[in-house]
Amino acid sequence: MKAQKRIFWILTLLPLAVNLASLPFLPDRIPAHYGWDDQVTRWGSKYETLLFPVVTLFFGAVMLAVAEASGKGEKGENNRRACILVGMAGVLVFDVLNFYFLYTDFCQVENLSQVPVDLWQLIMGVLGIAMIVVGNIMPRVGRNSLVGIRTRWSLQSPEAWKKSQRFGGIAFILGGLAMVLSGLRFRGSLCFVICMGILGIVTVAIAAYTRQAAREDAE
Repeated sequence: MKAQKRIFWILTLLPLAVNLASLPFLPDRIPAHYGWDDQVTRWGSKYETLLFPVVTLFFGAVMLAVAEASGKGEKGENNRRACILVGMAGVLVFDVLNFYFLYTDFCQVENLSQVPVDLWQLIMGVLGIAMIVVGNIMPRVGRNSLVGIRTRWSLQSPEAWKKSQRFGGIAFILGGLAMVLSGLRFRGSLCFVICMGILGIVTVAIAAYTRQAAREDAE
């Protein structure tokens, strides 16, 4: 657990350390916002590069707090470990985005289509990998009030909870794989729309299954 927390904090603090070290070398004026057409819509100060690391740090602190709060009960240690691993996956998404935009800041990219890696392909690919990681962890999450597949049906009984986490894990893995493959095949807003559709299907399927699992357990 100590090693996991150490890695977690390294991933959480890395963007802040790198961005602070990069500040003296960044141009004073950087692209601060892009539109759906991949064009710069606003230029800002180089100090705005610190916003992403601060958000990452806040997210990491919240996930650690959730991990500690969920680490109670019979499977408390499993829940704590699962939360930290999920937090790592989330922080990694933030890290990748931070370094992507740090690159665009250094190069003062005005059109994201000029960047070799498409932004939406990158986001959805990393998000898909995070879903695969979470899916592998989900079946080990014990019944609790903070993390896991939590619907009014999955919380009705220990058996419904167990079935819901198992199904949710499989759904997340398959959905994550589909998002990674979509990210490799499609670019731009089309990639975003397709991946959001996949995420929607996964969400509906999980909700429907938890209801069915609760009904089966009640019979």
